[in-house]
Amino acid sequence: MGADSNMREITPQLNACFAALSDPTRRAVIEHLVRSPATVSALAAPHDMALPTFMRHLSVLESCGLVRSEKTGRVRTCHIEASPLLEVQGWLEWQRMLWEQQLDQIDQLALSLDTEPKK
Repeated sequence: MGADSNMREITPQLNACFAALSDPTRRAVIEHLVRSPATVSALAAPHDMALPTFMRHLSVLESCGLVRSEKTGRVRTCHIEASPLLEVQGWLEWQRMLWEQQLDQIDQLALSLDTEPKK
């Protein structure tokens, strides 16, 4: 098994999702939308920023596919999109498994050193 066997493809969408999720305002929007769809004004209300600034945050979330919006009359409602979040979750789960394997190997090494006879 070569070094490449521990690599997993990081897609442009995955990179865009992580970039989008790096901002606390955008993470708060995702947390809100996981519970239920919401209007732009409801999403913007808890944030102390101008609406055009908030709209740029929504634009980032929409461009990476985490959020979709639909307009009915004058009201724009936002919805969460699960598939990009599932890709993020899959990548994080893969990282967790790699780290657990590494920690298990360190544990085994430490135990073998501890049980070796003293010279």
